[in-house]
Amino acid sequence: MKAFAVLTPVASKRLIAKGVKAHPIVERALDEGTVIVTLGTTNAFVAAEISASSVDHGAFAAGVIDDRWNVNARIGEESDFVIRGGERITLKTDALLEALGEGDVIVKGGNALDPFGTVGVLMAAANGGTIGRYIPTALARGVDIVAPISIAKSVHASIADLSRHLGSRRMPLGDGLACGLFPLTGHVVTEIEALELLFDVEAEHVASGGVGAGAGSVSLVLEGDEADVRAAYELIQDCKAEPEPLVEGRA
Repeated sequence: MKAFAVLTPVASKRLIAKGVKAHPIVERALDEGTVIVTLGTTNAFVAAEISASSVDHGAFAAGVIDDRWNVNARIGEESDFVIRGGERITLKTDALLEALGEGDVIVKGGNALDPFGTVGVLMAAANGGTIGRYIPTALARGVDIVAPISIAKSVHASIADLSRHLGSRRMPLGDGLACGLFPLTGHVVTEIEALELLFDVEAEHVASGGVGAGAGSVSLVLEGDEADVRAAYELIQDCKAEPEPLVEGRA
């Protein structure tokens, strides 16, 4: 059986978050290790899913894109979401980094996804921000990186190539904060991977964008046994009922 569905941006975020929770390396880390969910608009949904608790979406973001490359107006009100032993914990960054190792997971979202599965992360902070804080340690120690990102953020060029053209001190003119672009590799979870983690279906991205409620949407075609396709389609409809959270950039 085949079906088609249109996912609004907020529906995509909720679906991707469910897929992240169902990922085997995340399930293992929730049982046996530490999961760090860094600030981000999609990651707010991830934090809510894996903790089964409410998250202040308006505060759970750092950099944002509105009509410019911007910073969340409420930055500093929330911190990265760290779960160990099924409970949210608070640790100073140095102590948290010292404890990280194999079997732990860092969840980091992004701003672009290239055809080779590399995620691009914009960096306005001179020290690389979240990327600079966690990713070198993660790569050095074999900590798994999970990158939830919508296929609506797909770009056609290599992120590695694009990163050579950006930089906060290279671009004197632009909309908002000049940024560098970091090529992030890891376990990418888009709407497609989320559906295939949750159901025995195949999903394909067939269209992007729209007008009104469909602005920023992605259109998918699902294929599989009737029961699986219907279950996946019903979950998508449930996700589309998700209210749009208010996240505002600095004026």
